[in-house]
Amino acid sequence: MRLYMLSNTSEMATQSRFIGGFGSVDAWRPRGLNYISSWVDDKLATCYQVMETADPGLLDEWMRHWEDLVDFDVHPVMTSQEAAQRVAPKLERPR
Repeated sequence: MRLYMLSNTSEMATQSRFIGGFGSVDAWRPRGLNYISSWVDDKLATCYQVMETADPGLLDEWMRHWEDLVDFDVHPVMTSQEAAQRVAPKLERPR
């Protein structure tokens, strides 16, 4: 499974429609795409979500349902723990 950070910026009225509709995301989300969490900035202008899937095509399918309201920026991400595990071998010093 892979994590994706999505962000979108729009006018407050449009963003409010998106945020309001996001509560019903289960009705729109394809099986195999997991919603992890979301955050909204204090101006209600930018929304950030973390989604998880093994199939990036499912993420594309989900975003198409929202394309009339917002455009997404998508970034593959990993947890801090995963990043630490990835760099740990590079940080080890030979004895």
